[in-house]
Amino acid sequence: MTVWDSLAIAEYLNEKLPEARLWPADSAKRAVGRAAAAEMHSGFASLRGECPMGLTLSTHADLSEATAKDVRRMVQLWSELRGRFAADGPFLLGDWSIADAFFTPVATRFRSYGVRLTDYGDRGEAGAYSEALLETPEFKAWEEAAASEG
Repeated sequence: MTVWDSLAIAEYLNEKLPEARLWPADSAKRAVGRAAAAEMHSGFASLRGECPMGLTLSTHADLSEATAKDVRRMVQLWSELRGRFAADGPFLLGDWSIADAFFTPVATRFRSYGVRLTDYGDRGEAGAYSEALLETPEFKAWEEAAASEG
């Protein structure tokens, strides 16, 4: 069997590895997380096109209005969810979930292109979330592997 879509792969892994708790047990949190991951999966085309992902990239981008709109939406989404679930942990829904896997590449883009979230309405929640994503041991290992590949 071949599963070629990232969201389908994530859901398949969630079904096959329930002990990994890739989604929260709480159905309301799970629904909100799925909605956020689906929005990332299907949206933010301008951000993706204008700021391609590169783990070792460090530059500055003057963002188009379309990409600035994507960044403002990202800040709004992250801030809203972190405001709702901050007491449960540092990630989007508290504990790490599939939603965070979908947003980690966005955090790398913001870092790579010098995007300051405070310029797009962040009062701290979105920036803290972005930093939390980039500090996980799994991300650090991914980043180290990318750096060693050159």
